[in-house]
Amino acid sequence: MSYRTNKPGMVEPAGGIARASGLDEGPCRGRPARDSKGRCLRQGRGFTLLEVITALAILGLTASSVLVVIDRCVCSASDSALRMEAFTLARENLEKILVRDTVDEMVEYGTSERYPDITWQTLVEGFPEPVTGQMWVRAVCSAEYVDATGKTQRIELTHWIAQLSDQQAGQVVGQQDLEKLGVEQIIKTDQEAATYAKVDVDTITQWVETGLVKTDEDMFLRYNLDVFILAQGSPTPEQKAQQVKSVRELAMKVRTEQKASEQTGAAGLPNEQLEKMSPSQIMDLVNKRMK
Repeated sequence: MSYRTNKPGMVEPAGGIARASGLDEGPCRGRPARDSKGRCLRQGRGFTLLEVITALAILGLTASSVLVVIDRCVCSASDSALRMEAFTLARENLEKILVRDTVDEMVEYGTSERYPDITWQTLVEGFPEPVTGQMWVRAVCSAEYVDATGKTQRIELTHWIAQLSDQQAGQVVGQQDLEKLGVEQIIKTDQEAATYAKVDVDTITQWVETGLVKTDEDMFLRYNLDVFILAQGSPTPEQKAQQVKSVRELAMKVRTEQKASEQTGAAGLPNEQLEKMSPSQIMDLVNKRMK
């Protein structure tokens, strides 16, 4: 059979049909699928390993982001529920005081039976009104709980009940008594607190993180340090609730303990001797009873 050249790269048999020389028919053999421009489409092509890994990475990032959002929502809902329970408990304690015909200076604290994760404190004290300086009786009801991040949160409700007469105001702890008690109780630095507690500064820092109460001026009170010392650094929620935030609050607590001692006696001492004792000496008796 003879051949003749028709075009470059094309050969044609003498009586046959021309075909490309050296070209493979490739994916267009038979009747392949073609696009709108007549080009052959490759059939049966799968995903490469790189594509699979990329898809899994994107899916993992998306899933982890969703889980983080869900976790934050759950924690936020839990904190909101605890905050509402703490507010309800503080409000109920305040209402119990407001419905009374008379009130006495007192400090009460404990753990809620209905909400075991919440501790509460009720304080009734004489306090100078900020604007005029006149003495009033105020009630402070608070509730504390630990949120999802491990931090202690406090809800506090304050109500000014009634103005004191001059005679009643004279029965409240005097300024000199407060100053004397402050000198005995206030510790200014972490190092001084560590020396008093006979521990290192890091331990004091750890106690603060776990609930050791400091004053509004960021100072320590020996009374609060004693709570942690007696509990060997791990006080119960009930013991933590015994702490105070100011010298005045401690003075009210000492007076409450003194009044209770006058009725029932403390450490076997007669009432006449208790009346002659200073607030610091009575506080020492309170610490002994805490043991």
